[in-house]
Amino acid sequence: MTILKIRGGDLDLVEYEFTSFYPGENMNTCGYEGNYPLSPSKNTIRTKAPGRIHLTVLDMNRFAPGHPGGGGIGFAIEVYAEVEVRCIDNGFEINYSRPAIIRHFLSVFSKTVGYTGGFAVTAKDHDYKHVGLGSTSTILTALSAAVNRALGDPLTLDQLRILIGNNYVEETEGGLIAYGFETGVGPAVSGRGGMAILGDNLTIVHQHPFAEGKNVHIVIPPSSISSAGEEEFSLLMNKARSLDYRDRELKAYIVMMDFIPALNSGDLKKMGDSMWEMEFRGSKRAEIEHHSFELYQYMHRLRKAGLEFIGMSSVGPSIAVITDMSRDVLSTLLQPLQLEIAVSTKVNNSGLLYL
Repeated sequence: MTILKIRGGDLDLVEYEFTSFYPGENMNTCGYEGNYPLSPSKNTIRTKAPGRIHLTVLDMNRFAPGHPGGGGIGFAIEVYAEVEVRCIDNGFEINYSRPAIIRHFLSVFSKTVGYTGGFAVTAKDHDYKHVGLGSTSTILTALSAAVNRALGDPLTLDQLRILIGNNYVEETEGGLIAYGFETGVGPAVSGRGGMAILGDNLTIVHQHPFAEGKNVHIVIPPSSISSAGEEEFSLLMNKARSLDYRDRELKAYIVMMDFIPALNSGDLKKMGDSMWEMEFRGSKRAEIEHHSFELYQYMHRLRKAGLEFIGMSSVGPSIAVITDMSRDVLSTLLQPLQLEIAVSTKVNNSGLLYL
């Protein structure tokens, strides 16, 4: 069991016990537990949810494992997780590479709505794990919608994303799970598409279509630094937290006064300028420097080449480029940097699909 120290300032030092537990333990039904009229379907329910780019957290001091929040900005992309669900008499039959996180949410959902039967689940995510594209939150969004539809939609989409946020876990060793960091951006954009700005406690402040028709190119620079587990925890809860004490007011101001107005008017360049300013502020700076200052050089060179919007997703190292430029043209610009495009796609502005 890992105990990690969190320092937010000279007089702010606490210890956090990074506890693993079994799926189905430590469940939070968020006050939604009740006697719902359930209608188990005899059909297989299929859903598809878009992945996400998480551009920045607004204040790392307002969340922790098991305590979702912190605010954030992100958008959905056309890289999909797919889930098939079928109601069965009892138990959970799971066909997925990370069964523990599926089992845990099924337990939470069943307890919340009072379902005593079981589920057979087959899930497939987008295969880009721990590089900032939201593999866990995307699969949970698709799963939650599928099991909800399988029982006659007892919960709303908002209730489902709140359940995900308050029960967000990552797999550890031996079939165990542990609480992860969750701002709620992933389920918000995977559910409804577009760009979303969240405040604390998973509150959606603003959501709007984004970059319709533009290309999204994902460049994953080489990095030997982990973006998951203990290293991520140490980064987020120490240096990033301290920097957000200093810069959170400025970040909030940029979002309210520049970023949201530019989003509403479709001004991609102004949004890109605002995002570039935030890349050097608070926790985002800590996340980029976690991989190396070379990431700043990559992004700066791309901006100098005229690309309108560039941002690193989550704790990286994925860099998202939103532009009219084609994959072939951008690949030519990337050659001197010895970088390659991992994914070329579009922004998703429609969200979750039932197949």
